[in-house]
Amino acid sequence: MIKSTLEKIISEDLHEIWSILADDEKRLIMDNFIIHNFKKNQIIYAEGDEPEYLWCLIKGKVKKFKDGIGGRQQILRLHRPVQYFGYRAYFAEEKYVSSAAAFEASTVGAVPLSLVKTLITKNSDLAWFFIHELSRNLGGSDTKIVNLTQKHIRGRLAEALIILKDNYGYEDDNSTLRIYMSREDLANLSNMTTSNAIRTLTSFVNEKIIIVDGRRIKITNEPMLRKISKFG
Repeated sequence: MIKSTLEKIISEDLHEIWSILADDEKRLIMDNFIIHNFKKNQIIYAEGDEPEYLWCLIKGKVKKFKDGIGGRQQILRLHRPVQYFGYRAYFAEEKYVSSAAAFEASTVGAVPLSLVKTLITKNSDLAWFFIHELSRNLGGSDTKIVNLTQKHIRGRLAEALIILKDNYGYEDDNSTLRIYMSREDLANLSNMTTSNAIRTLTSFVNEKIIIVDGRRIKITNEPMLRKISKFG
């Protein structure tokens, strides 16, 4: 029963990888797949750790972040189901240069990266899968660097809200973001101070672009928000 349930989880949540594996490779993944449950804000791996696992977010939300000057945190990326993370440092043969933590209670699967490396040497389709993933992430990082350094505060915060919408979608009302972030987290995602994030949110509220209720944000004028994000 446990094995069949695990196989169902793996085949559904690792479907992109699952479809390009041979039967014997699937059995190896099955035999080495571990499911972890993390509490909100619990660290999955920390900067400076040796990379050991390919992580796959099954349920919940995970943030990748780095502590900067004065302990100020910069959120580098937000992961959603089903996304893989934590493998770049292993392929680069270096320690982690950032950390990952559960943004909310999350279920994450793990496969030893040593096994992944073995499979890659035998399966070129799997190698191309990771080349594709790394290339997409690099392109996204390049775009984010430009946006964070050249956009004004309004553009950066608008972009952050659009990213949240595109990543996690809306609640059933088709306007409330399906992720609840503190002002500090929004600031860390947008590369600004918390006070600036609060002032800019208030400005968006006054312009009737969003409605804020605690940590719940409802986007009432998405086209305008996208326009602000684009022209920053």
